[in-house]
Amino acid sequence: MTKAVAFAGRTLCDTACRLGEGPTYDPATDTAFWFDILERKLHELQLGTMRKQVHDIPVHGSALAVIDGQRQLILADAGLFIRTVADGRLTPFAKLEDKPQNRSNDARVHPSGALWASTMGRSAQKHSGAIYHVAGERVTRLFSGITIPNSICFSPDGATAYYTDTDVNRLMRVAIDAKTALPQGQPECLSDRSGEPGGIDGSVCDADGLIWNARWGAGAVDVYRPDGTRIASHSIPAAQTTCPAFIGAKADRLLVTSAWDGLDAAARADDPQAGRTFELGLPVKGRFEPKFLP
Repeated sequence: MTKAVAFAGRTLCDTACRLGEGPTYDPATDTAFWFDILERKLHELQLGTMRKQVHDIPVHGSALAVIDGQRQLILADAGLFIRTVADGRLTPFAKLEDKPQNRSNDARVHPSGALWASTMGRSAQKHSGAIYHVAGERVTRLFSGITIPNSICFSPDGATAYYTDTDVNRLMRVAIDAKTALPQGQPECLSDRSGEPGGIDGSVCDADGLIWNARWGAGAVDVYRPDGTRIASHSIPAAQTTCPAFIGAKADRLLVTSAWDGLDAAARADDPQAGRTFELGLPVKGRFEPKFLP
């Protein structure tokens, strides 16, 4: 039975992102980052002081990974870039594919330091996207024919990967090598939500192996056991929730991004917090994101 949990959190940032996505947290600086993909902006929020910066970027960025104190990896429509923190300069690092009709979407770093990164059609063209494995500058395509790749995350032991095609709305799992993050078997359906309202979007996996998933169109963050049982659904005050991230010095808080893209004036009036960034307001057993190894 799924436990419904009312929102007890707060608005962490009231900037309304058109497509807020790709949140992450750097514990070394106590800073949360997320993107507005379609507006080509990188948002930066230092949690201790609540100092906010918004960086204009020349690409449609969708995910960020820390490399070290001076560098970050940016996933974008034009490929992977190294971002110099001091001045925001982007240096090309690697290409995922040569498909101008596509942009980047979901991504996450595995405990090995390798990255799983995804692409999709700029207009969500059917089966245009894929998921890639990036180890240093070596790029390997893992799964293709995906419309809206999302929910990439890894079990605490690094031996299981999760992902979805939001268009199909089935949460998938696949056994992977804990040392390399490369698949060791065929994907299988962990939870079929194809007949339900809303779509499986971004996810994170906590220290207990629970999967925290933002459900697009339903204003919720759902919690799944590793066996696929949905045990809780936490309400979020914006219908188009996109992706969660663990934040705070103990990774015991949850940030959730959202979007207003696709809503007309009437729909935005009915969803006044669409695009804002929230904190769930409940303690969680999170994990810090691994650093990418270039």
